[in-house]
Amino acid sequence: MKRLFIAIMAVAGTVSMTAQETYENAKLITPELNGTARYVGMGGALEALGADISTMSTNPAGIGLFRRSSIGMSFGVVSQQDAADFAGASSTKMSFDQAGFVYTMQTDVDSWINFGFNYHKNRNFNYILSAADGLQNASQNKLTYAKAKNGLLYQTDKNGAPRTDKCFASCSQLDRIYANNLNYDGSDNTWYYDEATAYLFDRSHKGYISEYDLNLSGNLGNKVYLGLTIGIHDVNYRHYGEYTEQLIGPEGPYSLTVSDERFIDGTGADMKAGIIIRPMDESAFRIGAYVNTPTWYDLKTENYTVASDGGHTADSHECYDFKLFTPWRFGLSAGHTIGTQLALGATLEYADYGSTDTRYNTGTSYDGWGYAYDESESDNIMNRHTEETLKGVATLKVGAEFRPDPAVAIRLGYNYVSPMYNKNGFKDGSLQTDGSYYSSATDYTNWKSTNRLTCGIGTRLGAMNIDLAYQYSATNGEFSPFMSYVDGDSALDDNIANIVKVSNKRHQVLFTLGYTF
Repeated sequence: MKRLFIAIMAVAGTVSMTAQETYENAKLITPELNGTARYVGMGGALEALGADISTMSTNPAGIGLFRRSSIGMSFGVVSQQDAADFAGASSTKMSFDQAGFVYTMQTDVDSWINFGFNYHKNRNFNYILSAADGLQNASQNKLTYAKAKNGLLYQTDKNGAPRTDKCFASCSQLDRIYANNLNYDGSDNTWYYDEATAYLFDRSHKGYISEYDLNLSGNLGNKVYLGLTIGIHDVNYRHYGEYTEQLIGPEGPYSLTVSDERFIDGTGADMKAGIIIRPMDESAFRIGAYVNTPTWYDLKTENYTVASDGGHTADSHECYDFKLFTPWRFGLSAGHTIGTQLALGATLEYADYGSTDTRYNTGTSYDGWGYAYDESESDNIMNRHTEETLKGVATLKVGAEFRPDPAVAIRLGYNYVSPMYNKNGFKDGSLQTDGSYYSSATDYTNWKSTNRLTCGIGTRLGAMNIDLAYQYSATNGEFSPFMSYVDGDSALDDNIANIVKVSNKRHQVLFTLGYTF
């Protein structure tokens, strides 16, 4: 990716965020395949088949197919392939993934009203990302040089020379560190910088998004099933990263390291509505449709950033409250059972992630009962960047369950998730918005499509059911350490870093224990 360099008003990767930006938000808005072992084992393709507690968070009408009350819980192990432990983060973690119940009430011969509650882990953030590459005529150090060259770093005296004790407001803590590696020649008003030879990057991500769903569902005869779910989301995100550049100065080689620690906490709420229809009385075939509203998040981000080149050190700590509204989600599904031995399901889901709304908190107001609430407005500049960087995602889920014996089930599933990132997307540090001014990291990854393969087995022992599932997911991506640009004056002033291929390959083993009564 190359971009015409006009003026970098603030260097991304400087001090802590006071507003979120596209690539940070993208980590929070995409759900994963998780839930009961039956649901995962069939690739989540149960939105029309129903009668599984995990459909509560996608197509709530699936709960309307329960005819007996049920309770269950799920847990397991998640492991990242080809990852080395970093900063106390392990590539293998235990995980508590689901717990819930459905209570059924028969109101007529063929009518039920069902109530349900379910907790499930909507997103597991555990991931370790590592990248390294050589640098030739490119570096973060050069970004500060570009600001100095274009008169955006220091104020000047009456003779036009820079006042190194008078930085502009956009001059950050990290700018001050990098500025120590610049030299100014007053005879020809020229800046010089130390060349970089290579970089090393490591980051560990931790945490989760928990979802708590309350469901009301029922049926109209044996033809139409309806459901409504209200969801509460709890965000707990942590990461720690280190970015090191190897530089060559007048006195020889040295390194500059930026350490970045971030916390994001908050809550969100959404609603889901769905329907399942059996169009033919003589057939078990059914179709489903559902819609999920945006999740309206109220979040707080907190950052600790330290930059050091061995002789100079700068650090900062920032906190900021903001809001984030995820896109609408729509789904269509089909399901069919053949006797009591075979069940087949398919789901197609769509969400336009380019419509994600990043919002500033603008003040506090009070409603008619005296309760305080935060007012907000859209960050239009960042939202335009999001629209250009992220795109609509289609998720295809297919699954099958075969019962060679009434007490034994064998399951298979597959998912394809289309890419969310535009292949030419980049983290734009030149945007005149707080999301860029105070970003705490310059790196970004354009992830490609995701493929998931699942399988499972289950058995029923009286009123108890025991299920086991395995999921393998793989996503490839292209990592960049910072925004590249092309300088309009000289090719020597271009700042272009090579793209590094990275991947996220994950294994999950999931166990569910349930009881029907």
